[in-house]
Amino acid sequence: MARSAQLKRTTRETDILVEIDLDGTGVQDLNTSIPFLDHMLSQLARHGLFDLKVHAKGDIEIDFHHTVEDVGITLGQAFEKALGDKKGIRRFSQAFVPLNEALAHCVIDISGRGFFVFNVDLPKTKLGTFDVELIPEFFQAFSANSGTTLHINSPYWENLHHIAEAMFKSFARALDEACQLDPRSNEVPSTKGKL
Repeated sequence: MARSAQLKRTTRETDILVEIDLDGTGVQDLNTSIPFLDHMLSQLARHGLFDLKVHAKGDIEIDFHHTVEDVGITLGQAFEKALGDKKGIRRFSQAFVPLNEALAHCVIDISGRGFFVFNVDLPKTKLGTFDVELIPEFFQAFSANSGTTLHINSPYWENLHHIAEAMFKSFARALDEACQLDPRSNEVPSTKGKL
């Protein structure tokens, strides 16, 4: 059974289309009108081996906040939909990813309970035209709307681009492993019998 989903979200601020295949090969079609966000979503698709299409139009003439958050919301909802009944998934995962001097650590529980912890001390600055404070906003939106407990940590880093990219790569690797099917079981991975 295909583990894929398509979702559209339209508000007065944004118009978002997301398509995801959890069992893909990293094929991507990304156009959010925010080059840095496209670059980060490309890391998610490539390193998570998700086929991913994200098209977004938003009020970026104001700032990028609504578009980044709504992409996180829509992607989270599409991910949750693609998981289906969650039978047989591994559920838990973690990934450490280095990028030169930066180290990112992501821990995931596909629990049905959205909870987000972010232990990365990012400055209130920009990477190009992108507000760095929108990175945790994206992850928060994904977590809340996918029902995923998500912890992102970094013990050290120096280069801001490196830590941003390492966070998305570690997120991709952990998310891929957590949603993989475990051949040893076709049960929902919970003593409750439901996630």
